[in-house]
Amino acid sequence: MVSILNSIDTGHEDMVHDAEVDYYGLRLATCSSDNSVKVYDIKNGGTALIDDLKGHFGPVWQIAWSHPKFGNLLASCSYDRKVIIWKEQNGKFTKYYEYANHDSSVNSVQFAPPEYGLVLACGSSDGSISILSYISETHNWDAKKIQNAHAIGCNAVSWAPAITPTSGEFRDAAKLVKRLVSGGCDNLVKVWREEEDRWVEENKLEVHSDWVRDVAWAPSVGLHQHTIASCSQDRRVIIWTSDDGNNWNSTVLQTFDDVVWNVSWSLNGNILAVSGGDNKITLWKQNLQGNWQCVSDVVKGQGQINNQ
Repeated sequence: MVSILNSIDTGHEDMVHDAEVDYYGLRLATCSSDNSVKVYDIKNGGTALIDDLKGHFGPVWQIAWSHPKFGNLLASCSYDRKVIIWKEQNGKFTKYYEYANHDSSVNSVQFAPPEYGLVLACGSSDGSISILSYISETHNWDAKKIQNAHAIGCNAVSWAPAITPTSGEFRDAAKLVKRLVSGGCDNLVKVWREEEDRWVEENKLEVHSDWVRDVAWAPSVGLHQHTIASCSQDRRVIIWTSDDGNNWNSTVLQTFDDVVWNVSWSLNGNILAVSGGDNKITLWKQNLQGNWQCVSDVVKGQGQINNQ
């Protein structure tokens, strides 16, 4: 049963592009075309503004929380070509690190699973993906770049879970191999693998017929396969599955009535949330026959919930 717990007036002066709850569900961060990032305390159903972060000089597209083992860190990316990592100290957020080595808008940021250390992936309209890694010995950040990852631009990045499935080839390769998936303006979904201190293209997944707007690698809790969701301006959501990480099968979840902007998995990886230009959020679950079904939909801004 899905229910709306709370409706929050963010106070942003322009369109809100992303909203992310932290690991413990106690803080909410939002970002907007008003160039700001805002952080709220949402304990016990309340809403209190903690901080209003001013550091970007363009629309802020996406934000991401780190795992709490690294402290309360929040990453933001913007049209101003910058990535900023903010750190909370004494209840306020200050600029911890700024990365400004992209030639165009930075559209997506996501922290890696904590097993990899403090690592952030960033996708940019300049076509490249940056991997920022914190070096604890020197207290500095190391930056590696995947050049020409996507023609025209990269719109989204998502990390593979650190615990790989144990079926097939992975049974003999228990090492943690860093992988991530990206989506771009070349209509492609690409899987990348770190190999000998560099990133290589492991797979190129071709089904979408327009820009890929978002990608999400599902958590592998109790699952013996890899699962990726992607969505596109072609109005389709595609579910990609692989038993060995090399051969991927595609299933069209549904063709929607409008552009699909976002896909996001639940923590256990069995429910997929989809949102797009049709002004709805739909929740999807795979049944015992392996077919995907819409189990709930929410009409944005109306608090309307339809369970099926």
